[in-house]
Amino acid sequence: MRKDTQCRAFVERIILSRLFKIIMISTISMNAFLVVLGTDYETRYNLFRLWELAEIIFVAIYSAEFYMKLYVDPIDYWKDGYNLLDVSVIVILSIPYSLRKIKGKHYPYLHIADGLQSLRILKLITYSRGIRTLITAVGQTAYTVFSVLSLLFILMYIFAVLGFSLFGTTGQGDLSNWGNLAGAFFTLFSLATLDGWTDLQQQLDDQNFALSQAFTIIFILLANFVFLSMFVGVMIIHTEDSIKKFEQELRLERHMTVMEEKQVIVKRQQEEVSRLMQTQKNADYKSFGELVENFRKTLRHTDPMVLDDFGTSLPFIDVYLSTLDNQDTTIYKLQELYYEIVHTLGLMLEDLPQKKQSHSSDKVDKK
Repeated sequence: MRKDTQCRAFVERIILSRLFKIIMISTISMNAFLVVLGTDYETRYNLFRLWELAEIIFVAIYSAEFYMKLYVDPIDYWKDGYNLLDVSVIVILSIPYSLRKIKGKHYPYLHIADGLQSLRILKLITYSRGIRTLITAVGQTAYTVFSVLSLLFILMYIFAVLGFSLFGTTGQGDLSNWGNLAGAFFTLFSLATLDGWTDLQQQLDDQNFALSQAFTIIFILLANFVFLSMFVGVMIIHTEDSIKKFEQELRLERHMTVMEEKQVIVKRQQEEVSRLMQTQKNADYKSFGELVENFRKTLRHTDPMVLDDFGTSLPFIDVYLSTLDNQDTTIYKLQELYYEIVHTLGLMLEDLPQKKQSHSSDKVDKK
């Protein structure tokens, strides 16, 4: 059991607040913008001091975010993949500084570490539910996409061997494109993406290969119009499913927010009624109506009324409309009950003369 419960709850409220998210998104965006400016040598030279100071501030903010989240939940923090992504970004941030201290400023692979700094923009994923939804969709399609890509690889393997045998082994073959299996794979990839496929086909036509046109058309139909279209279709289907789930979660969150607001309003009303009842007991009012009437007499037209988060708020309007619906339903049921009572009374009144007549006839027979 942690003893710093209040402090932990305070830090958690800060992390979950909207202001904190806005600050982090603005910081990450500004950092990405400065990384872009750093790619221009003259701009980086003129703003070197500012750039170094900004880097220190960015690293401090990212580190503070990491320690705050780790303080709130030191165990479950490492179970979240997006938190691990943030940790990876912080590690990447420290690589250039470590290499400059250990290997010096002229280390030959230092530019690779500087290039990896562009990955810090991935921290935006943590604060964007839309991006996380798309990533979830991509993750759900991993198995299906892998199956489609495996079939495409098998198809390319078959046509690569076939193309090498048809166009790359003869003395007048197209050795630059079909001379070996690796070159044949690269050529087939160009055909599958329709990138310059007419030029590749023209080279085969210039060497008078009889089966080249049929070979190219069949492969393009299978690879591009079947497998690549299947790949895109799978991605679209899973993305739509993820978007629908995301929208359902948003609707559920809005519904829960409205319900919480309703509970707050109901609790407030109950407290007000309890307070008035207590006032009635303490002031020796004869009835609750007398208390309300006495309170009404104290009101003036100049009294201010607070409308914010009450009469003008969407939750209050929703509660008010729901109350009207329930009131209409109750009135309708009462009307039905009244009709049934009237109908029953009418039947009883119709039976009364018959009962009186039968009773009198019985008396006459007895006499």
